[in-house]
This record gives sequence, C-alpha cells and structure tokens, in this order.
Amino acid sequence: MLDVNLMGQRARRAARTLALASTAKKNAALEALATALTEHATDVLAANAQDLEQARAAGTSAALLDRMLLTKARLAAIAADVRAVAQLPNPVGEQFDASVLPNGLRVHRRRVPLGVVGVIYEARPNVTIDIAALCLKSGNAAILRGGKEIIRSCAALTAVIRDALSAAGLPADAIQVVDDPDRALVEQLLRLDSYVDVIIPRGGAALHQFCREKATIPVITGGIGVCHVYVDSAADLGKVVPIVRNAKVQRPSVCNALDTVLLHHTIAAQALPAIARDLLAHNVELRVDEQSLAILQAAGISSEHVVPAQPSDFGTEFMALILSTRVVDDLDAALEHIARYGDHSDAIITEDRTAADTFVAAVDSAAVFVNASTRFNDGGQLGLGAEIAVSTQKLHVRGPMALRELTTYKWVVEGDGHIRS
Repeated sequence: MLDVNLMGQRARRAARTLALASTAKKNAALEALATALTEHATDVLAANAQDLEQARAAGTSAALLDRMLLTKARLAAIAADVRAVAQLPNPVGEQFDASVLPNGLRVHRRRVPLGVVGVIYEARPNVTIDIAALCLKSGNAAILRGGKEIIRSCAALTAVIRDALSAAGLPADAIQVVDDPDRALVEQLLRLDSYVDVIIPRGGAALHQFCREKATIPVITGGIGVCHVYVDSAADLGKVVPIVRNAKVQRPSVCNALDTVLLHHTIAAQALPAIARDLLAHNVELRVDEQSLAILQAAGISSEHVVPAQPSDFGTEFMALILSTRVVDDLDAALEHIARYGDHSDAIITEDRTAADTFVAAVDSAAVFVNASTRFNDGGQLGLGAEIAVSTQKLHVRGPMALRELTTYKWVVEGDGHIRS
C-alpha cells in the first residue's frame, strides 16, 4: 500500500522549493510539460485505452466513457491549455494594500501559495493536467487522486508531469498521484492535516459530502448546484432561445449547464413554445409545471418528452438533457425560487436595466449573468486561463478557482527599529 504520509512529507518539501521558484522557471516547466504531452502521447493513450477497456467491460455509460477518453487531438488541446497558463501573469509575490502608518511602519500584503493542495476528482483524466498546470504556476504542490476508472491514465499523465518538472530543475514531488484505488487511501489523504493545506473535491454530491464528513483539512466545495435562467417580462425574445439552448444543450453533463427556466407570466405564452420546440428538436426532456403545460398544449405542442414536473424536478441538478420549467408571477417570485434552489450559476434575460440590477444584487450565487448563458461560469471563458474547480461556497473563494484563487497572502511589515509602546 502507498504511504500517503510519506507523500505528504515530500509534497511539503517540494512546496517550499516551488514557492521560491521564479516565474521563468515555472513557465519553462509548463512549456516542457506541453511538449512532453505530445512526445509521450503513445504511452498516455495506451494507459487510457486500458482504463476504457475495463470501463466498457463494467458496463460504463457512453457519456462517462466520453469523459474518460483521451485522443491525440484532446492531448494537443490540453497541451495548448498548458501553454496558455504559462502566458498568464504569476500572482505569487504580488503586493497590494501598501501603506505607511503614522508611526513610519511600511506595510503591505503579499500573495503567497496555499502550500499543498489535495485534489480528489472523478472520471476526467484531463483534470490531472489542469490541476498540475495551475498548481505549478501558483507555486503549490499537489497530491492528486483521480477516480478508480482512470487510475492508469492518471498515473501515466503524472509520470509525464514529473519528468517535465525534473527537466526544468523543479522538484518532481511537487505533483504526486495516489494511483491505488483503495478507498482507505482517500480517507488517509483527507486526514493528512500535518502536510496538506486544503482539499478540493471535483465530482458529484456524494464525493463532496464524503470529503466534508471525513476531512480534518479545510475543504473547498463546488462544481455542484442548480442553474437557472429567468425570462423577464422585458426579455428580447430573439435572445431567449439561443441562450437557453446553449446553456442546456451545448454540454449538458457539466456543472454550469442549465437545469430550470423560470418565465414571467406575461411573456411565457410567447417564449415557452419557442423554447420547447427548439429543445425538443435537440432531444431535451421537458418537465413542466401546470401553467407551462397549459401554454404548450394551447400552442399545439404535445410530445412524450413533455411531462408534468414533480416537486423534486425543481432543485435537481440534472446533468443530462432534461430541463424543468415554471411560470412565475414576477421578478420577486423568480428571486424567491432561486434563493431556495440556486447558488451556482443563474441568469436573467431582460432589456430592463432596473430588473437586471435587482437580479444581480439579489441573487446570492457564485456567478450571475445578464443576457448571457450560464455556460460562461468557467475559468477559461472568464479570462482566467483554466480552473481547478468552480467553488460555490463563500470562504475563501467563489466561482472559478484559477491562479489567484490558489493563493493566500501574508502581511509584510518593515520598520527601522520600531518597538510597540
């Protein structure tokens, strides 16, 4: 069995070295990693093929198999993402809130790495590289544990990462992987508070709950939650269908995909049939409240994929081609619904600036959108280069976690023989 405690010790030593590494050195390691992904594609794809073969034999769904799949094209895209991270500003060492106190002390805050990050994720091998690139650039060491379905893929990718680190003169132990599927090792990692500073789970609600219950280390949760679009009475109908389609259909299995559409009662008869016709053409199942059903029937829309909503259909993160709809009396009713069920990504479609401002101020979610798809709650889409997770909690970060979110700060106080009276 792996010695997780020893991994923690090595990660802590590596983190001290990495925290002092220059931007040039870290960027050189990232460039080396991007090149190595192409050079070692054969080995990585062979390991991934073994994972896929075992998953197919176990009856794994087509959607999950697609998440697991690596190809030369996907590896090339991952390498491009690594190079994009290398081009981003290095947050470590950034100084802010500088001042000179009345007694002459010079004070500022300085960004520093978190230290050692433990990341537990499921069946997406590309996450291995995303985490490594972001942690490397932000000066953090990482201990990774991918899902048992991708254990070989993670091991192969981590070997490439460690070789790239060594080639750049940085400690290979800055990135380590728990490549044993034994669940007991995950529990050990969650209790490794002597060496690991934070745990970030990426996966379903069960994984997040398990980490919260078992960890003796701070846990940053996210990537789960219900996403809403509210179609206001002042919505531009030309924007409604494209936004709803994109938010629901483009990639339905991800955390920022749309789950529920709320419609102001004065616009529902116009907007809902158009939404329904479009989504039904994209094989979306609609679970509709009583008013929505009446509107669709009056519009002559009848389908086996339009069904009455159950109470549980509001507040459910579907992660599939399923959408619930509800007609509401006004903006306040929409806000009340979102307050009950939301906290991830929520949007309003409206041309009324007052309604938009009220929505933005009142909705307490990780990201709010005006006339835009919820799919933009993503590190790359918001100009952060990439992300390690999307946090839906409030401490210490919220929304996409990228480079700056993987740092904390320390106070630096400079004097000239100052003593406190």
